[in-house]
Amino acid sequence: MSDAPITYAAAGVDVEAGDKAVELMKASIRRAQRPEVIGGLGGFAGLFDASAIARLEHPILATSTDGVGTKVAIAQALDIHDTIGQDLVGMVVDDIVVCGAEPLFMTDYIATGRVVPERIAAIVAGIAEGCRLAGVALVGGETAEHPGLLEPDEYDVAGAATGVVDRVDLLTPDKVRPGDVVLGLASSGLHSNGYSLVRRVIASAGWSLDRHVEEFGRTLGEELLTPTRVYAADLLSLLRADDVDVHALSHVTGGGLAANLARVLPDTAFATVERSTWTPPAVFSTVQALGRVPQADIERTLNMGIGFFAVLPADDADRAIAHLEARGIRTWVVGAVADLETAAPAPGVEVVRGAKGVDGGSVQLVGAHPA
Repeated sequence: MSDAPITYAAAGVDVEAGDKAVELMKASIRRAQRPEVIGGLGGFAGLFDASAIARLEHPILATSTDGVGTKVAIAQALDIHDTIGQDLVGMVVDDIVVCGAEPLFMTDYIATGRVVPERIAAIVAGIAEGCRLAGVALVGGETAEHPGLLEPDEYDVAGAATGVVDRVDLLTPDKVRPGDVVLGLASSGLHSNGYSLVRRVIASAGWSLDRHVEEFGRTLGEELLTPTRVYAADLLSLLRADDVDVHALSHVTGGGLAANLARVLPDTAFATVERSTWTPPAVFSTVQALGRVPQADIERTLNMGIGFFAVLPADDADRAIAHLEARGIRTWVVGAVADLETAAPAPGVEVVRGAKGVDGGSVQLVGAHPA
């Protein structure tokens, strides 16, 4: 046994590297602020002036937490770390918008085997950019060095956000009516779900991340690392529009298309989604063909080109589509809602009812995507 003193650094934790990382990320964090933020970076807690909330008639707080999943393995393999943070923000803040709430502030947590200041700063830069896109303040976070638990170049990221909505504006399933239409809002790609399936498929096929894929017009790695689209600011704009009455929103994440839509519908509703209304981007068909993934399985795992659903009266559909497309989001009618008792489901086709413990509505995907 050695008599040499054992320091924290000798145990694998570099405090000075952590301090340098904080210095490098300050400029990024300054771009992800709101006027309500009090104080600067480095406090034990992030501070947010909530006096504006008190002016709401019946304020309700909304909170969400999430991570990025195994998509971080792609970032690590490519040594590209400045986009994964936007994925994190999208996964967290866009869940809050589903109930009609405005996300206000967010904190992040990064666990790594070894702090490389430039890498941590790049991750936080992506988080800050996502917050800027969403209009959310990044008020704090934590970087934890876990030598011996994680490999030196491994890391994982997670985050949590808080928002607020006035009770009268809260989106609940009871707002949905028979005759409502379902809009699909285009995704930017795979977003941040299903990467365990995707990674297994490409490994089985022997594809490398630097492989150029003609259908993508770029390398496989570039396609897989496409950042998640952040919808929060655009959907809040739609919710505040005077000529559109949104009844429900659904973030298409883990669980896929039908299950996520079913979660925001009342148990008396039956929604039909027509595959014939869109062609999924090439990455989805490529993964499905490479892995011979069954249709039902891929639709339960990936977003298939739709990152959000919006449910609203048929008379409002054209205005909602125009509003979102003016903000750069391709949007179209994908289906409609009927009363469960009078609905006529397509025979022999799976009907998904509720999901993740929610006794929600019923959803059926029908037809085939255009060739």
